[in-house]
Amino acid sequence: MPVLESVINISEGRDLDLIAAIGRSAGSGLLDIHTDAHHHRSVITVAGVHAARAVAAAALSALDLRNHVGAHPRIGVLDVVPFVPLGSSTMAEAESARDEMGEWLASNFAVPVFLYGEQRSLPDVRRGAFGLLTPDFGPHAAHVSAGACAVGCRPLLVAYNVWLEDATATDAKRIAASIRRPGLRTLGLQVGTGVQVSMNLIDPMVVRPDHAYDLVAAEATVQRAEMVGLVPAAVLQAIDPARWHDLDLDPTRTIEYRLRRAGLSA
Repeated sequence: MPVLESVINISEGRDLDLIAAIGRSAGSGLLDIHTDAHHHRSVITVAGVHAARAVAAAALSALDLRNHVGAHPRIGVLDVVPFVPLGSSTMAEAESARDEMGEWLASNFAVPVFLYGEQRSLPDVRRGAFGLLTPDFGPHAAHVSAGACAVGCRPLLVAYNVWLEDATATDAKRIAASIRRPGLRTLGLQVGTGVQVSMNLIDPMVVRPDHAYDLVAAEATVQRAEMVGLVPAAVLQAIDPARWHDLDLDPTRTIEYRLRRAGLSA
């Protein structure tokens, strides 16, 4: 039986009771919830396909994209559903779960689904949805309240934000562009009254959180760091523990710790 992590991004970051209820639908598979009111987005990390489907169904029944305004790019209320193989599980198993999830979403909720993975990236889907790209499953027009969904398979990554002190959105965009490289995807965003460089560390053993933080700090004064969701234990262990606090890292926020706490293992 494959052990798959799913890091579900939903377009709701302000109604904390509703977010918690959506998360609880995962049952014992719930590993983490990270919420951001300015992004108007939450990241719900779960273990297993059953938990991912339960969260997806809860989000689609409760959320409406028509009244949504937030800093983060999005194509739907159930915006992104990636499957990540853990332990001895394989990318082929994650890809199979991705395809089955896409077909299930389209069949049960009439939501257009765009697949991503080795053949094309999530940024490709964001740029091309309903233009260069037609949905892989479901109708060819966005659902009136749910929009569309990007369902993918990918290796482990770390989502990481670095907030800037006394900087503008123009500064953040410039820094994001200057540090972008293979293994590091970046956006410069105005988030409420602050600005941040929002990053995906897509090869986190090569570009770790401490590396990403230092790249930003070389360009501007850093206010604080923020890890979104969970981090692989191997990445945490490769970083000097003296830096964990400033980097917003903690041993209780590793994937492995949360799996053990849930009575699961990779």
